[in-house]
Amino acid sequence: MNPGRRSAAQTRHPGSDKRHLRTLYKEQRRRELAQRQPQILERLLQLLNGWPSLARPGGIGLYWPLEGEVDLRPLVQKIPHEHRRLALPAIWEGQLVYRPWQPGMPLHPDACGIPAPPPEAGQLTAGQLGLLLIPALAIDQQGIRLGYGAGWYDRLRSQAEWQQVPSVAVLPANCVCSVLPQDSWDVPLDGWVSEHGLTLATPARDTTYQQPLHGPGEQRTDLPGSVDR
Repeated sequence: MNPGRRSAAQTRHPGSDKRHLRTLYKEQRRRELAQRQPQILERLLQLLNGWPSLARPGGIGLYWPLEGEVDLRPLVQKIPHEHRRLALPAIWEGQLVYRPWQPGMPLHPDACGIPAPPPEAGQLTAGQLGLLLIPALAIDQQGIRLGYGAGWYDRLRSQAEWQQVPSVAVLPANCVCSVLPQDSWDVPLDGWVSEHGLTLATPARDTTYQQPLHGPGEQRTDLPGSVDR
């Protein structure tokens, strides 16, 4: 490493513009993803084999990958059968919900154009899930996640019952930084999984959540159509 250059993990962005950071980290993630994805999936499999909350009845909330995100689909068939109760998110009637999913089930575009199980698949409660794996452009040491600005996951996790479901971001280590800008509606995640394994966040800031949450107001503009996360 060039001694005069700080890595992403050393970078602080407390006052930076989120639009700029989305561009920055989208490119950093793209550069690392092809090389790091197999390692990240291996670390995820280790995590799923030992995650305590999966010992209780509950499923794993996955996500359908958009371009540049860690693709979890190769992991599915390797998940132990006792943990293979899977779910995918869907945007439905203005909110993010989780629906049961298994490989081979038909998927249909949700309100944001992302493949998701149809409404007839049913809707899961927070108590039916033991772990949420969440895509991210970046995350900081306190668990503040940088997404694409729609606020779907923050709105979901502003509800007390969903804050009880362990939730971790999935991303390369070069997209982890010291401090990201934080808005009042940002709900920290519990940690992240990278090629280095699971790292738990260390919340250190006073966080006040807005309810009802109307979202940050920055809509995703880097993907075609209405796709948003």
